Amino acid sequence: MRPIKHIHGDEAPHWVGDGFYVKTLINHLNDDANFNYSHTDPFLLFDYGMPTTFAPNPDYKTQPHGIGLHPHKGFETVTLAYQGEITHADSTGGQADILEGDVQWMTAGRGILHEEFHSQSFGQRGGVFSMVQMWVNLPSTHKLTAPKYQTIKRADMPIVALKENTDDQKSIGTAAIIAGDWQGVTGIADTFTPVNLWDIAIHDAGATTLLVPNTHNTLMLVQEGEVLINDTEVSAGNLIQFAAPTQQRTDIPAGQAPTSDSIKLKLVEPVNTSDEPAPTTPVKLLLLSGEPIGEPVAGHGPFVMNTQEDLRQTFRDYQTGRFGE
Repeated sequence: MRPIKHIHGDEAPHWVGDGFYVKTLINHLNDDANFNYSHTDPFLLFDYGMPTTFAPNPDYKTQPHGIGLHPHKGFETVTLAYQGEITHADSTGGQADILEGDVQWMTAGRGILHEEFHSQSFGQRGGVFSMVQMWVNLPSTHKLTAPKYQTIKRADMPIVALKENTDDQKSIGTAAIIAGDWQGVTGIADTFTPVNLWDIAIHDAGATTLLVPNTHNTLMLVQEGEVLINDTEVSAGNLIQFAAPTQQRTDIPAGQAPTSDSIKLKLVEPVNTSDEPAPTTPVKLLLLSGEPIGEPVAGHGPFVMNTQEDLRQTFRDYQTGRFGE
């Protein structure tokens, strides 16, 4: 069983633009005794977009809520919409709306400009908005890859059943495989290094077990509800950082797959104050695991490179109009 190393969740929320109310649960730029990028590599940053109610926006066409055109270089941004809708547009011509359950996977590579706003449909009607965004690092061999954009619709994600840890093996939930591999079931996201991203929902009482490669750094967000993770109770808005991998890819013979570590999940039993069965509160989780890149990181704001000189050159290119070349 992969032990829990730390639970991130005490960070104060803040606004990104005027459309995203988030808690930054990890950030590679932070000087924090409880965080070290090498323990989450290749994941650089994780924003938890707290469920926030927006009134209908009378100016939804001309002044949508969100954040205007801004640059990124050297990594990927991955956004999952839980509630609400996001409109994306970028300098490569990538443009799409992602709806509830959809994912946008943007590769900044050698440089991209993009903007993200509430969709016109959501802005017009208002409602609850909640999302998560993570930054996934790129290895040096792909830092200057051509930028691209992937829209991953919920309907296109493989859905697997979560089986209870009992002899009858009843299904107590599901996992949508966005990226990576679940016991032979492969997500459709195109990644540069081995990454798993599984959107998990548990709707019935019982315990189930996830298996993750023991070469991966592993994190898990509790997006909704309360759950026992390896017998530790964790509530919504917290990001679990598991202990370091127990093996490195270089230790595994060529052609041999890494072994797996287990993570046990169980719904918190509701308190029953009557003779009637207490209702079960569903839980939503997001598991992210990835093989460490193991390279130096030089980051500032929206740019993540390998050296300070690379970073300085990126700023010079941006200031002189050569960004993305």
